[in-house]
Amino acid sequence: MQEKYLFIEYPKCSTCQKAKKWLDDHHVSYKDRHIVEDNPTKEELRSWIRQSGYPIKKFFNTSGNMYKEQHLSTKLPSLTEEEQLDLLASHGMLVKRPLLIGKDKILVGFKEEEWKTTMM
Repeated sequence: MQEKYLFIEYPKCSTCQKAKKWLDDHHVSYKDRHIVEDNPTKEELRSWIRQSGYPIKKFFNTSGNMYKEQHLSTKLPSLTEEEQLDLLASHGMLVKRPLLIGKDKILVGFKEEEWKTTMM
């Protein structure tokens, strides 16, 4: 069976675990990808951001330690989109997760109601 979606996660993340359970419970076919071992490339991120229609900031893991340690909340506004993409592509822990990538939809983070509305 062909996977319909790419599910990008950090396996230890409780939100990712909830999202994965939700996908399994709703029989959604997906291929798993570990966000740190196989970090999204700059080209993938650029494509997903454009396709999603979301601002690039939505793709940053703003609650993560790496984001906070690098003081990105104050630095991001002064960075160009290219610099922000370089940053996102530099380490998976900077990327908001989980990501669910489909041909016609992209979900960033897990909010059950949003996933239900979008997927069902």
